[in-house]
Amino acid sequence: MHGFGGTRHAWDGVAARLRPERYLPLALDLPGHGMMAGERPITFAACVAHVLARAPARFALCGYSLGGRVALQVALGAPRRVTRLVLVSTSPGIEQEPRRAQRRVADEALARELENGSFERFIERWRSQPLFAGEPEHAGKLAREDHRRNRPEHLAAALRGLSPGSMQPLWGSLAQLTMPVAVIAGGRDSAYRDVGRRMVARLPHARLVVLAGGHALPLENPRALAEALEGLDAQSGG
Repeated sequence: MHGFGGTRHAWDGVAARLRPERYLPLALDLPGHGMMAGERPITFAACVAHVLARAPARFALCGYSLGGRVALQVALGAPRRVTRLVLVSTSPGIEQEPRRAQRRVADEALARELENGSFERFIERWRSQPLFAGEPEHAGKLAREDHRRNRPEHLAAALRGLSPGSMQPLWGSLAQLTMPVAVIAGGRDSAYRDVGRRMVARLPHARLVVLAGGHALPLENPRALAEALEGLDAQSGG
């Protein structure tokens, strides 16, 4: 599952590098994005239902950024269906309510900008965040192309419904996830490496994997991410 402002195509590079005789990848557009732009409501509960309705009976689940936060909730909601969980550049949420409130205010301002301003200016502002510092030109180009597959008014709705400020933190629930879990972060993405270490300490069967790259690993380093997924699959006996 993709991050905010992306689509299922964010995983094209990874899916193309997975061995077809072993894997049948299924990338989904989340509500508010891509082909699911008009789907409502846009809430985390609705995203969980959206994923479970389209996934096979049992599946390995991989989510990036926003998609990782959704993946955590899918795994908690249907643990017997998720054989393995891979969380890329993501977090279980913001623990302190004052910080969540600040994030809600900030994301509401961004949503209004999406509704009333230039979509191209919003895309450039989004990609200029420190989170994407040092991003190679090819990854930034792919990210911008993926952003343009969306509509600003639908992204505004997704930003309101799926903001980290609107999500109840899941740190206290991580111990319930007994399936094998891989937490993956980019070498330049120090904030999410630190979050990943904390997550692994709370998950019963988890490991941290650090790959060359920054936050947007599916776009920046799809080969290494595909190799990591295959390696983790083999190590878990899948």
